[in-house]
Amino acid sequence: QDFPNKTLIIEFTSPQKIVSTMEGQRDGISVVGNHYSPPPAWSLDHLLGLEEVRRRLYGVLGQSPERASFLFTGADMDNLAVRQVEFKELKVIALVTAGVESNAVRMSRDRGDYYEPGTINIILLTNRSLSPRAMTRAVIDATEAKTAALWDLDIRSSFTSRVNPATGTGTDNIIVVQGTGGPLDNAGGHTKLGELIASAVYEGVQEAIYKQNGIFPGRKIFQRLQERRLELYALSSQARLACGSPDRDYAALLEEALLEPTVAGFLESALAVSDAYERVLVQDLEPFRQWCRLTASEIAGQPVRVLLDPLGDADLPPVIRMAFNAILSGLQSRPLSASTGTKAP
Repeated sequence: QDFPNKTLIIEFTSPQKIVSTMEGQRDGISVVGNHYSPPPAWSLDHLLGLEEVRRRLYGVLGQSPERASFLFTGADMDNLAVRQVEFKELKVIALVTAGVESNAVRMSRDRGDYYEPGTINIILLTNRSLSPRAMTRAVIDATEAKTAALWDLDIRSSFTSRVNPATGTGTDNIIVVQGTGGPLDNAGGHTKLGELIASAVYEGVQEAIYKQNGIFPGRKIFQRLQERRLELYALSSQARLACGSPDRDYAALLEEALLEPTVAGFLESALAVSDAYERVLVQDLEPFRQWCRLTASEIAGQPVRVLLDPLGDADLPPVIRMAFNAILSGLQSRPLSASTGTKAP
C-alpha cells in the first residue's frame, strides 16, 4: 500500500507464552507487535479482511505467523505511550496506543454492529514468569484500569455521547507476555502485581489518548461540549427563535458567558449531575434548580424569578437542558446595553 504504515516490534530472546484477546493463548511466540494503518488504508484493510492484512504484514516484516502475534490499530504509533512502574524488584511495562474519537462505546448501552481491529491496544510485559492464571487475570486488571482512565477523562460514547461515558472503544485488544524470571501465580486486584499492572495501564491509556486526541483532565468546557455533540450555535439559534429576540447574538453571548469561570464551572458541574441523574444516582433536582435560578440572576445582573425554557424541544438530557436554559434566561434578562454585539436602545 502506498501509505506510511508504522509498526512496533518487540523481539524476545527466548520463545514466550502469551495471552492475546485477538488470538487466545499461544505458545512459542518470539515477537509481538502493534501495527498502525493510516486512515487512507482503512477501507482497503476492511475489504481485505484481518487475516489477509496480517499475512501481508508478516510478509513485509519477514515474520512467521507461527512465531509472531500482532495487534492492529488506527492510532498512530508515533503516539505510543510507554509506562514502567516498579515495586522493589518487580517491574511492569505497558505499551499503549489509544484513539477514542471515532468508536468509543458504553458497553451494556450501545449496540454492536460490526468488528474491526483494536483502537486501544495494550502490550503488557513484566520481569517475572507469569502463570497462565496470572496472565488471564492480568487482562481483567488492565481492562478495569483502562475503563477507569476513560471515566476519569470523561471520554464519551461515540453513539450516545450526551448520556453515556465510554467504557472502551469496542475494538480494544491486549497482549500479556509470560516473561522470564521468578514465577508469579496471582495478578488479582489485591496483589502488588495487579496494582502495578493497573497503574501502568491507567497512566499509559491517559497519556496515549492525550497524544492521539489531545484530551486531558483540565480541558476547556468548549471541548467537553463538543465531545458531547452540544453545538453552541445550534442551541443559540433555537433560543433566538424561542425567545423572539433577533437582536441578540446568542452564540456570541453563550461563548462570552462560558469564558467566565463561575459560569463554566456551573456547566461543568451540570455535566456531572446529568450523568448521575441518568443513572438514578441523583433523583431530586430541586437543589440544582435553585442553583440554576441563582446562576441566571448572576448572569443577568438582576433577580430572575422565572426561568425560560427556550430549549424545551431540544433533544437534550433534562439536567443539561436546565443548565443551558438558566444561562440563556440570564442572557435574555440582561439589558441590551450589557450584551455583546448589541446596541443599547
